[in-house]
Amino acid sequence: MHIAILEDDPSQAEHISMALQSANYQCTVFHAGKDLMQQLAKNHDFNLIVIDWELPDVSGLDVLHWLRSNLGYAVPVLFVTSRTQEEDIVTGLQAGADDYMCKPFKTNELLARIQALLRRANPISQSSDAFDFGHYHIDTVAATISLRGEPVELAPKEYELALLLFRNPGRLFSRDVLSTAVWNREIPPTSRTLDTHLSNIRRKLQIRPENGVRLNASYALGYRLESLLDSTETTGELAD
Repeated sequence: MHIAILEDDPSQAEHISMALQSANYQCTVFHAGKDLMQQLAKNHDFNLIVIDWELPDVSGLDVLHWLRSNLGYAVPVLFVTSRTQEEDIVTGLQAGADDYMCKPFKTNELLARIQALLRRANPISQSSDAFDFGHYHIDTVAATISLRGEPVELAPKEYELALLLFRNPGRLFSRDVLSTAVWNREIPPTSRTLDTHLSNIRRKLQIRPENGVRLNASYALGYRLESLLDSTETTGELAD
């Protein structure tokens, strides 16, 4: 696995790089946002990108906006920054970051979060393999989802939204990421389209603890589908 690190502080960059190399990750360090963007524009083989917010040329948030606009959402991004205010965290996640860590950080937690992101990478994968999730069976060829052996009737966008969540248990999705991945555009905050579709799949698929799943939601942060049958996939709870 090849990880890009965007960090202008040499000691912090070395700290992150050494931690990742100790876990057998290949690392490339960038000290300026424009250098990383130039590399990404040419060619890259990065499986994940770690970004600091405060940089000498452009902000990490600007880099993230550029990355999502030009390369989409296939490569997971982890913000590691000293900005700890809730509004900063919300801004980063809504811009398309997959996770957010505040400095100073614990090395073991950093590695755990990176491993989790790599497991859930490429949320819009076009794999045609059918798979099971708790009491659900997802047939991606027939585009159907069954609960305890009974197929559930879903509208096309309801199915796409549910498939995205089932493929990425434990992953936090902002509203913008969900709308872009499913509708290929951002949905205005005043629109009830996303909320209606989420409500429909929650009701139709009976997403509740007795079926081994829970959909946690926070209007500010986003949405996360959690498996209650496998504790390794549960990464924390958001307030409903």
